[in-house]
Amino acid sequence: MTESTPLDLRSVVAGAPLPRAGTPVADTDPSRTADVLAEVSLAGPEDFVAACRAAKEAQAAWARVPAPVRGQVVATIGDLVKANKEALAQALTRDIGKPLAESRGEVQEAIDTCEFFRGEGRRLYGQTVPSEMPDKELFTFRTPLGVAAVITAGNFPLAVPSWYIVPALLAGNTVVWKPAEYSAFCAWAFYEILSHAGLPEGVLNIVYADGQDTFAGLSDALDQGLVDKVGFTGSSAVGSRIGALCGRHLQTPCLELGGKNPMVVAEDADLELAVEGALFSGFGTAGQRCTSLGTALVHESVHERFVDLLAEAVAAAAVGDPTQDVLYGPLICERFAERFEGFLDWIGDHHTVLGSTATGRITAAAPREGFIGDPAAGLFYHPVILNGVRPDDRVFTEETFGPLVGVASYRHLEEAVELANRPGYGLSCSIYTTDPKKAFAFRSGIGAGMVSVNNSTSGAEAHLPFGGNGRSGNGGRLSGTWVLDQFTRWQSMNWDYSGRLQKAQMDAVQIEADPDFRLG
Repeated sequence: MTESTPLDLRSVVAGAPLPRAGTPVADTDPSRTADVLAEVSLAGPEDFVAACRAAKEAQAAWARVPAPVRGQVVATIGDLVKANKEALAQALTRDIGKPLAESRGEVQEAIDTCEFFRGEGRRLYGQTVPSEMPDKELFTFRTPLGVAAVITAGNFPLAVPSWYIVPALLAGNTVVWKPAEYSAFCAWAFYEILSHAGLPEGVLNIVYADGQDTFAGLSDALDQGLVDKVGFTGSSAVGSRIGALCGRHLQTPCLELGGKNPMVVAEDADLELAVEGALFSGFGTAGQRCTSLGTALVHESVHERFVDLLAEAVAAAAVGDPTQDVLYGPLICERFAERFEGFLDWIGDHHTVLGSTATGRITAAAPREGFIGDPAAGLFYHPVILNGVRPDDRVFTEETFGPLVGVASYRHLEEAVELANRPGYGLSCSIYTTDPKKAFAFRSGIGAGMVSVNNSTSGAEAHLPFGGNGRSGNGGRLSGTWVLDQFTRWQSMNWDYSGRLQKAQMDAVQIEADPDFRLG
């Protein structure tokens, strides 16, 4: 991967690159948009179907590979990612503008996922279950689903794909991976590692395509019985369409969607710690995480102090060149920048903008004090804190993917829980309090799949379930052993060695008791 020569990226099906087709799409460095990292040839619906067919043809042989051996392949993937950690982090920062510290953390997350699953091939346990009949044994087995179509977003182009691909392969499935075309450069780096870990041809296929052709190809592949599981990370709107498509085929996809993640700051909170958490939650990755902070719900008694501290912290934070020590760099791509500018139109007269002297793009005409680098070179935007957010505001109810955080107040914890649940998302949340009763009351009342106490709304560990409810997903979970339920199905077996037909329930042994017995 050189600085000067863009990569020629094409989809790979059964180990063979597809022919170039049409005008390639440029994948650029968002901090230096003139720097083209890759020219990406996009596939059509028929190519997606071909990839699914190749995966289907390879699946039976891959499933016959003993699970501990598949675990060894996962271990090799982890070792290769670890050996190339810095190169992957550098590629990630160049491709999506994530600060290097965050990029290194994301690569470590992929390593951690492999570390966790390297031994799970020896622990794909079933159970031996006692039978109600004599001379009969019952068993359960985890079996692979078949072909998994994995469609991922570009804000975590290494970690999130690893959450799907690694357990899917370990469980004996084959995979068709459709990464975001705007993060094709670092997705290719990850694919290169995966393809050098010993996977047979057809077990993992990568397809670069736009959203419309991906959906059309997925629909055709489902119609032809070539896909057995869909994993999707992206917007709630697209996730709803994919859920409906899979439902027509009696399949349940794994949907990891958007969030409007609340942070409750109680009256007894450590405010300095809460501000630090809000800064990272709201503005890390330029607010482009599904777990980014949406609205801080602050108790009225500490609201003014919290807002002052957060505004000071945001004003003092370094923004700019992601290769330097900054809070955040550019937005990921032009599409995200345009969409974020639309979110800024939701700011109303009753809002107070804090933490910055301007909103929108950072330019010579709208500068940011202390900016690091050349703002004209990339897609850099001012951080925005909106005080005075109301429950009926769009900035309260809708995900705003970018460096924008709302602040509202509450009087009692029950109100805070009601406000936190009102947008209908249910991915991540946090509460800052020193009172355990408040922490547990909040946990029991919140609808989110992930709860943090005195920590940010962002952050995942490889052995903890990740996922949301409501507008944030359909209840599926990634990471840890829980994700195996997404990529395996349970099969039961009964083995009767009695030599006669024993009919369940009808022929079960009955123990007779004396119902008339009385003491004394």
